[in-house]
Amino acid sequence: MTWDPATAAAVRPDRPVVVVGAGPVGMTAAATLAHEGLPVVIVELHPEPRPDWRASTFHAATLELLESIEITDQMHAEGLVVPTYQFRDRVEGLVAEFDFRLLADETRYPYRLQLNQQHLVRMLFDRLQQDPGVQLRFGTRLTGLRVAGDGPVLELEGPDGHTELAASYVIGADGPRSAVRNAVGVPFEGFTYPERFAITSTSVDLQQLLPDLGHVNYVADPEEWLFILRTPEAWRVVWPVPPELSAEEAGDPDRLQRQLQRVAPCEPGYPVIDHQVYNVHQRVAAAMRVGPVLLAGDAAHINSPIGGVGLNSGIHDAMDAARRLGRIARGEADVEAELATYDRVRRTVALEYVQADTQRNTDRLRERDDAVRRQHQDDMRAIAADPQRARAYIRRVSLLESVQRFGIGRPPAELQEEALR
Repeated sequence: MTWDPATAAAVRPDRPVVVVGAGPVGMTAAATLAHEGLPVVIVELHPEPRPDWRASTFHAATLELLESIEITDQMHAEGLVVPTYQFRDRVEGLVAEFDFRLLADETRYPYRLQLNQQHLVRMLFDRLQQDPGVQLRFGTRLTGLRVAGDGPVLELEGPDGHTELAASYVIGADGPRSAVRNAVGVPFEGFTYPERFAITSTSVDLQQLLPDLGHVNYVADPEEWLFILRTPEAWRVVWPVPPELSAEEAGDPDRLQRQLQRVAPCEPGYPVIDHQVYNVHQRVAAAMRVGPVLLAGDAAHINSPIGGVGLNSGIHDAMDAARRLGRIARGEADVEAELATYDRVRRTVALEYVQADTQRNTDRLRERDDAVRRQHQDDMRAIAADPQRARAYIRRVSLLESVQRFGIGRPPAELQEEALR
């Protein structure tokens, strides 16, 4: 039986909205749905919130959106405000610095807030545990998903054995290997980088060793580019791992020391707090909505971390979906129009902003042609030196431009057709 939006079951306690995945995107979706007054069930494979600290940047547009679920103040109490970031060359040093304070008349948050993503998850987990309209089903695997005429039915395997859960809508926020995306048969189109990325954290203050270093730095080098940033807990350095090197070899303590010593000599040596090697992809789901099933975050699009927009755009997905489902549940919107708009808007943002900008940033860091590298440097200097161009550039990389263009959860009738082209 094909799902019919005209006869689909209403959102009610026995047909809640089910969010699969309890990372920052899933938890934000659940918190926003609860704020909209909808019953929510969170399904998460792991038995407790995961301490995944990979993403750590929250941009201005995201901080403004998170005000609606009253979490921004708590984030600021634990986070690090970073108003500038740098493009650097590994040999020549600073190339250009961009100052988010140029946007002080456009946003309450003219900076990046550095806060490891697991802290947002913890904050929302603590809150949602106390919400009677939210059910947390951790340690539960999605084993099947079918869409009936009146809505989705999830097959789950958890502490209570095999169960089925009827839903009104499903938001799949369960990461790059998304069981939800696979269950509805949506291709994940794109490519995987041949090199992997290593991310290493250290307690050494790199600004003491490199006094002109910013708190967020993109460092170009044709042999080994770097991404260096400060979080409240530590300094992190990201670098490429050659395809022929195993994860064990990449994480060898002696090799890590050599890598870090090349960043800045430190005679006592670098204590390593954490180290990970991971594959990096540029992929977007062929559709971000199938019937009453929506995809969000890494389940819908994954990208290079160079730019710090993957987590942010995923949160935007979550809030866009939740606001639309809130209107649908209250009978204020046409179901098909809302869900189709979610698909079009969020795929456009993923392709035209997230994918395009992170690919451009990554290519700029690893460019091997000397003439092209020099041109990149000249371009970045020229943009940074011109306040108007710098404002436009920062507006885009902070995702303010995409939110101004599309809104988050903006009703279909308010979206200009040209914005969707």
